[in-house]
Amino acid sequence: MARCLQRGREILKPLKWYRDLALAKHRAGEGLFLAEGRRVIGQLLATDPEGVVELLTEAGTEHGLRCDRPVRELDKRQFASVCRTLTPQGVAAVCRIPPDFRSSRLPSGGGNILFCEDIQDPGNVGTLLRTAAAFDFRGAVLTDRCADPFSPKCVQASAGALYSLWIRRTGDTAALLRELKSRGTVVAAADMDGRGTVASMRTGHTVLALGNEGAGLSAGTLALADTTFAVPINGRNVESLNVASCGAICMYLIARGG
Repeated sequence: MARCLQRGREILKPLKWYRDLALAKHRAGEGLFLAEGRRVIGQLLATDPEGVVELLTEAGTEHGLRCDRPVRELDKRQFASVCRTLTPQGVAAVCRIPPDFRSSRLPSGGGNILFCEDIQDPGNVGTLLRTAAAFDFRGAVLTDRCADPFSPKCVQASAGALYSLWIRRTGDTAALLRELKSRGTVVAAADMDGRGTVASMRTGHTVLALGNEGAGLSAGTLALADTTFAVPINGRNVESLNVASCGAICMYLIARGG
């Protein structure tokens, strides 16, 4: 039973501890997050097997995951109480938040990088990280006001891509952008009044800057940009693109050299 306090010599955590991983303060304190579903967990395991700490399963579920981590079995009601999705898939995993997630230091090397400024919808942030990983972007820089990529909705929207690129979330993203520029990386900002074109970005060392769903990029970020551009759309039909859709188009073009 899940209420048992001990499994062999191991003391089991109460179910509330797993539920509280949906809270940013608890995730930060524990350095852990909860992932749900076989596909999401399978991708996390494929990228970084050491990142998965423990599996939770619903009784009678065959998860089919290759994982040597401890497995805790819960009954249907208990498992549903831990999960945040409306239709739990029978398996969840406790996973490590990378220790350098809140660092203000960047990894060495180049490559294309995603920059998200104050994007607040968790589905958008998770989808952008998933897209960045799909198009071989090396990393992502997020402002403090972005949705937490390790929150439940972001984790689901990322489809398990969170270990496929490095992620930094900090209050001083301007300093990181200046450092990237000093390395020869081009900062390209998506802006409705932009004059350039994303098709011209062929360096392989580009920061794609995307802004808040309503306000766009700040004046400070636009001032740091080497170029600004707008994705051409039929303005008679729609006013603008969703930021995740815009980002997907831009990342594809940057990755394919226009």
